Amino acid sequence: MHVVTGATGRVGGATAVALLAAGVRVRVVVRDPARGEPWAVRGAEVAVADLRDRDALRPALTGADGAFVLSPFDLAAVDPLAHAEEVATSVAGAAADAGVPHVVALSSGGADLPAGTGPVIGLHRLEEALRGTGAVVTALRACHFQERVADVLAVAREQGVLPVLAGSADDARPQVATRDVGAIAARALLARPERSEAVDVLGPVVSEREVADVLARVIGRPVEPVVVPEAA
Repeated sequence: MHVVTGATGRVGGATAVALLAAGVRVRVVVRDPARGEPWAVRGAEVAVADLRDRDALRPALTGADGAFVLSPFDLAAVDPLAHAEEVATSVAGAAADAGVPHVVALSSGGADLPAGTGPVIGLHRLEEALRGTGAVVTALRACHFQERVADVLAVAREQGVLPVLAGSADDARPQVATRDVGAIAARALLARPERSEAVDVLGPVVSEREVADVLARVIGRPVEPVVVPEAA
């Protein structure tokens, strides 16, 4: 049986779908019981727990052959890094308490660095905390998600602008679809490695200008990539 946290999100949801399609038992962890109901209909077990609540998370992880975990960013938190630290401590502690033998963690490029990476520091701390549990850890260091465009789709439709938050509009970088990340996470859970490893998860290399061109064709109006000043 495999446990999937974050099943109501893009990557966690894709991971759970891939595992169910493989015919294995799946337990999803949700904070809101109502959001677990669609998963129960699909045939998954449902556990209710907050990722910051080690005591509630422990029974959700008990009996797992493997678990998919993540640390969702909370940009509304007064101290986002403190929030990430709280999640890392709780998730790792619960995994150790439950004796989970294999943990697949959604991480990010740059998570090997202890400083200088902004919110990615929280994922570095998650990786480090999990490695202290005794479990085999597969850290999926993903690149930018293609679906992040959905967060600024309204701006593109209304203003014809694609905000660019780093670099220039012509800088090319790998971008991956979350459904592919979920498929890789499921594959990792189903084929546990002998030792802990970090896996770079990359997609096609494209620029923000290319993304803007695709958006323009889809929404039927010109879209211009605009670099947002760092202070903004």
